[in-house]
Amino acid sequence: MRGDVVVSPSGDEIVLADVGQVVLHDDALVRVWDVALEPGETHPWHLHHNPYVVLSIAGSAGRMDWLDGSEPRFLSEYRGGAVYRPVSPVHRLTNIGKSFYRNRLVELKDLGEHRTEPLDVGPGARSVEGEPAEPLPDGRVPVLLHDHVGVWTVTGGEVDLSGPHVLAALDSDEVRLHPGGPCVLAGEWFVVELRYPTAF
Repeated sequence: MRGDVVVSPSGDEIVLADVGQVVLHDDALVRVWDVALEPGETHPWHLHHNPYVVLSIAGSAGRMDWLDGSEPRFLSEYRGGAVYRPVSPVHRLTNIGKSFYRNRLVELKDLGEHRTEPLDVGPGARSVEGEPAEPLPDGRVPVLLHDHVGVWTVTGGEVDLSGPHVLAALDSDEVRLHPGGPCVLAGEWFVVELRYPTAF
């Protein structure tokens, strides 16, 4: 968490940053952050305490470096894509591409901080750009489907949602939790189903 101090393999003390830059929404189930990086900019060393979903608003190439010196991971996110990730060692993210990068990072509290130990979600999942997807009758287009979360995009209209969902606009900072039932959306949205048991 922000302000926590960890020690690097070389013995340097590192003060950790938050997992995101600005909190857009925070309730009993989820915390949603804005993460935005210009080309060449780095989000500093941080540590996730919750499994999380990354919803890509503006894509770019990225490099994830690990404080323990492990080999970096190279990423290429795209607008409308999503990633589901477990908690992981201390790392930082650099936009190594030539375009602006932005995401909505959704922390899943019931799988992390509300438990004695975070749930082992395995490797998580990642959407694939250009992969064919059959829309649902209500217009939702599947992006990423996992046992714990389902992610769709939808452009306007009414959707009837079963159980709690996180709704995140692609063209504004609007984010909210929807308890389930009918919902009318204008514009382009991520619709994230929380498929695990919740108290909501």
